[in-house]
Amino acid sequence: MDIIKALTAEFSIRQQQVENVVKLIDDGNTIPFIARYRKELTGSLDDQVLRELGERLAYLRSLEKRRGEIIKSISEQEKLTGEIAANIEAAKTMTELDDIYRPFRPKRRTRATIAREKGLEPLAVLIMRQEIGKAALEAAAEKYVDPDKEVLSAQDAIAGASDIIAENISDDAALRKLIRATALRFGLLASKAAKPDEDSVYRLYYDYREAVNRMPGHRVLACDRGEREGYLKISIEQESEKPLGFIYSRFVNSQTYASSLVQYAADDAYERLIFPSIEREVRNELSNRAQEDALKLFGQNLKQLLMQPPVKGKVTLGLDPAYRTGCKVAVVDETGKVLDKTVIYPTPPQSKVDEAKVVIKALINKYNVEIIAIGNGTASKETEIFASTLIKELDRKVAYMVVSEAGASVYSASKLAAQEFPEYDVSLRSAVSIARRLQDPLAELVKIDPKAIGVGQYQHDLKPARLDETLGGVVEDCVNSVGVDLNTASFSLLSHISGINSGVSKNIVAYREENGAFKSRNELLKVPKLGARAYEQCAGFLRIPESGNVLDNTSVHPESYKAAKKLLELCGLGLPDVKNGKIDGIAEKVQVIGEADLAADVGVGLPTLKDIISELMKPGRDPRDELPAPLLRTDILDMKDLKPGMELTGTVRNVIDFGAFVDIGVHQDGLVHISQLCDRYIKHPSDIVKVGDIVKVRVLEVDPAKKRISLTMKG
Repeated sequence: MDIIKALTAEFSIRQQQVENVVKLIDDGNTIPFIARYRKELTGSLDDQVLRELGERLAYLRSLEKRRGEIIKSISEQEKLTGEIAANIEAAKTMTELDDIYRPFRPKRRTRATIAREKGLEPLAVLIMRQEIGKAALEAAAEKYVDPDKEVLSAQDAIAGASDIIAENISDDAALRKLIRATALRFGLLASKAAKPDEDSVYRLYYDYREAVNRMPGHRVLACDRGEREGYLKISIEQESEKPLGFIYSRFVNSQTYASSLVQYAADDAYERLIFPSIEREVRNELSNRAQEDALKLFGQNLKQLLMQPPVKGKVTLGLDPAYRTGCKVAVVDETGKVLDKTVIYPTPPQSKVDEAKVVIKALINKYNVEIIAIGNGTASKETEIFASTLIKELDRKVAYMVVSEAGASVYSASKLAAQEFPEYDVSLRSAVSIARRLQDPLAELVKIDPKAIGVGQYQHDLKPARLDETLGGVVEDCVNSVGVDLNTASFSLLSHISGINSGVSKNIVAYREENGAFKSRNELLKVPKLGARAYEQCAGFLRIPESGNVLDNTSVHPESYKAAKKLLELCGLGLPDVKNGKIDGIAEKVQVIGEADLAADVGVGLPTLKDIISELMKPGRDPRDELPAPLLRTDILDMKDLKPGMELTGTVRNVIDFGAFVDIGVHQDGLVHISQLCDRYIKHPSDIVKVGDIVKVRVLEVDPAKKRISLTMKG
C-alpha cells in the first residue's frame, strides 16, 4: 500500500501536503508547532486535522507491518500463492488481514484439527467434489476406519470429514467479509434482562431491539455497561437465510448425496463457527465506534470548557460547600495567589448563617472581593442561597457564579496539590482550586486528570490509553493556542507546552526561582535539559510580558523576529510602536504594498506574514477574550419557582449524544433534548451548542421528585 496516496485520498488534500506533514511528524515536531509555525508546508491544516492524519498514519503503518508479518508467516509455511499475496496486498483493514490469515494461523486443537490428525482430509476433499453417491461414499469412508485413531465406522469418518469442511468454509476470507457486512447492515442488537425481577437504570433495555446500523453510541455504551454489571444479556440477531444463501451458492454445487453433506457442514459452519465469531466482531465494531464517538465528543466538550473566557483582574472568593465539616473559604488575588482562608458553617447541621455572613463580609471588604465562585457539589444549593442573600446586604457590587467542581477533590488529594499547598488540608486546597477555575479555567483544569472533569459520557468505560491520548492532545492544543506566561505559569501548565516534558517544566520553575523572572525567550536555553530542539518547539508558545523585546510577548516565533522587524521597517514602523500600541494603520500599509510582495520581501510565506501582522496588532492577545464572558449571577431560583413557559438564561455545562445540560441557576441542570434544540433536523447536539454557550431557554416540564427539568430552545 502506498500510504501517502492513501492518506491523500482519505483526507482530500494535496499529496505534497501529506508528504510534508508526514516528514514533519517523523522529524519529531509536535502537532501544535506544526499547526502554528509550518503553515506553508501543511497548507494551513489545523491541529485537529493534523492529529487525525497522524493517528491514521500510525494505523496504516501498523497495517503494513502486520501485512509483512503475515506474508512472512505464510511463506515460511510454503503456502503463499499469487492469489493469496494479491489478497493480502489489497486488504485495507486489520480485520480483512486477519480473515485472510485465519486458515494459516496456528490453531488450538479443534474438531477439524483432530479429524486431520486421523487422516480424514482426503475424504473431505472427495466429499467437496460433490460427485459421489451415498453407497460409493460410504464404501470410500470404510477405508478410513481405524480403531486406533478412534474412527470406529464409516459414519465416524464422514462426520470427521464434515468437520474439516465446516472449518474450511469458516476460514473463507471473502465469505466472512460478506457475512460481516450483512450483519452490520441488517443485524439487530437484542438486549434481555439478566435479572428480570430486579429494577435498575437499565430497565429500558430489559426487552429491547435496535438495528445495528442505526444504534447511537450512547445506547451501545449503556448496553455494554449493563452487560458488564450483570443486568443485561446482549446478542446480535439476524435472519440466517441470507448468510446461509451466500454459503450455499459458494460451496454447494450439485444435487448428490455428497452435496447434502456439504450443505449440512455449511449449516454447522455458520451456526458453530462463523456466526459466533461475527457476533463478537459486530459487538466489537459497535463498541469501538461508540467509544470513538464518545472520545470525539468528550474532546470537543473538554476543549470548549478549557477555552472558557477567564474572569481577569478580579479578586475572587472561593467557596467549597459542605454540611457537617463546614464550607471552606479561600480568597485569591487577581493572579490566583492565596490571600486568606477560613471555614464557615452556614449550612446544616450547624446553620450559623449570621456568623458566616460576618466572616465573609469582612473578607470581601478587606480584600475588595468582586466575585464569588461556588462549587456545585454537596450543599451547593444552600451555599448559593447563603451567598445570594449576603450579596443583597452588601454596599458594593459583588456577583457569584456556580463553578463545576468535578475533579476538585481528585486534584486536592493529589501529589501536585500537596506540592503546591503543603500547608493546607485537602478541603482548603479545593476552595482555592474553585476560585482559580473562575479566574483562569485553563490554567487550573490542566492540573486535573481530564477523565475527572465531567464533560463526557461514559468516560469511565472508555479504553484508558486511548482516552489519555485523545484528551492529552486536546489539553496540549488548548494550552498552546492560548500560550502561557513564562514567569507565572505552574510547572503543570508548562508541561503541556509543545516540546516541554514534565522534567523540563520543573527545571524551568527551578531556574526561575533561583535566577528570578525570565527577561527574554533566549534565556530559556540556559535551563538544564532544554536544548535547541526543545527551544524551537516551545519558544513561540511562551510569553514574557516583562521582556524588553515586545515580540517575546507575542506568538511570533523567534525564527521570525527578523522578518517581523523588516515588516515593520517596510511599513515605516518599529518595535516601540508595537509596544505603545501605535500600529493601527499597519493593515492599510500592507494592502498598499501588497501581501504577496511584502511576504517575499521579508522572507516568509503568506500565512506566516498574516500571523505576524495579527500578533503585532495585539501583542499579548488571549484568543479566549473574543468569546462571550461567563454568566455571573446575583440572585438564585429554586426548582419550585420554575413554571412551564418560563424563559431563562443559562450556561451549557455538557453536550451529549441526546441533548445538552444547561445551568439555569437552580442547582439542578436542565436537559434540552436534541429534539428541542432547534426547529430543524440536526445529526448531533454539538451542531447547535457547545460547552460554555450562554443560551435562552424555556421551561417545558419540572419534576421535583426526580430532580428533572426539561427545557427547550425552540422559538
